[in-house]
Amino acid sequence: MSNLAQEAPEGELDLSTLAIPESDRMPAFSLTMAWWAVCSAVFYIVVGATLALTYGARNALIGMALSVVSYGLVNTVISRYAIRTGLSVALFSRVLFGSAGAALATLIFFATAIYYAVFEGSVIAVAAHSLFPPLDYRWAALIVVCYSVPLVFGSVQHWLDRFNGVLLPFYLLGLVAAVVLTTHEYGYNAAWLDFGPKGALPANGWWSCFVYYMGVWVLMMFTFDYARFGRKQDATYHGRFNFGMPFYLVTFLLNGAVGIYLVSSTPAPGALSEVSVVLALLKLMGIWGLLFVWVTQSRINTANYYLAAINMQAFFQKVAGLRAPKFVWALVVGLVVYVLMMADVFSKILQALAYQGIFVVAWVGVALAHILSTRYDELLGGEIECRDSHVPAFNPGGLTAWFAGAFAGLVLMNMPGLAQSFSAPASFVVSWLVYRGMLVSAKRTWFVRG
Repeated sequence: MSNLAQEAPEGELDLSTLAIPESDRMPAFSLTMAWWAVCSAVFYIVVGATLALTYGARNALIGMALSVVSYGLVNTVISRYAIRTGLSVALFSRVLFGSAGAALATLIFFATAIYYAVFEGSVIAVAAHSLFPPLDYRWAALIVVCYSVPLVFGSVQHWLDRFNGVLLPFYLLGLVAAVVLTTHEYGYNAAWLDFGPKGALPANGWWSCFVYYMGVWVLMMFTFDYARFGRKQDATYHGRFNFGMPFYLVTFLLNGAVGIYLVSSTPAPGALSEVSVVLALLKLMGIWGLLFVWVTQSRINTANYYLAAINMQAFFQKVAGLRAPKFVWALVVGLVVYVLMMADVFSKILQALAYQGIFVVAWVGVALAHILSTRYDELLGGEIECRDSHVPAFNPGGLTAWFAGAFAGLVLMNMPGLAQSFSAPASFVVSWLVYRGMLVSAKRTWFVRG
């Protein structure tokens, strides 16, 4: 068990930066409703259609199916560990990398969550401006941020589960309505599985599609920060269902298949993007299309804003000694999101996400290697020490493995041809192997001071 709750007096625990005690865990259904907010982004619909357009629908579906399996397996392990310990990404990263090294993990995490919040918020703002032209994009974006920030003032336990639980049926009904209306408008496209690029399909297209989804492995970090709210008696349910393959069947395969069908059935879609898909939905569904977009993007942004806020809180508490409650950091996140929504920085954000994605994949490699090893328990006798004052600033084993994996991934990312598609897998494998190798000679002082 973690000793972290001892850092604050009873009754003064800030659950954003401390391990979740058993008394503050959530019922299984409530945590499911909070977590399944993550499945409803237009992004997943667009990714499926984009991959089909580039590599062919069947290759895209194979890549999605393989991703469902890999995500399900990895997150089963991660979610069970987070439930057992109550730790967050920030706290667990102290174990892996030391107190100072963990700051980099929280920086990458909150920056990534902010980038996604910018994308999803922009989709709502563009949709509102498109349907109501007098509403300028700047004001629409401000409205989106102003209602998104207060949504995460409340806790995961007492608010986000209810909010997202109420909206989940509307998201599912919206998906069905989009398919039905598209079929009614343009007729059933029996050849949607043959949708793809003109001419011969790229070689190994299924592999490229599978690897593309590795770029979204930040969902493993999302899983960690949500799963810690689960009760220990529900660990099997959460591992197999809530954070397991059924979740990714909806997130990747259902959303992706709907995206392929919609785009293949709609004549001359033009350049494919989240915005183009949203505009097509608005054309078909009108005000109901705007409602569907609001439901999907508001649900995913509860996760983006929440995780950005708590990891920003942990980062600045360590780096600058700034201590403020979660709602203050939620306000800061909202301000940053709005500034980025106003700036023309999307190409740079996409480039940053690609590089950060390599570090995230390497983090997952180290995390899995640690969780599945018994060496830490042998050194510390079954206790988990993650108090800032009790762990060293830098853990040489974890940092060496993390940076070795990231270096391998970044080198391959900048190589031409097929080698580039191995950047994320290489990052994962190298970080895993290096950490497992270093654990053999690991010393207790890597993990605790003195």
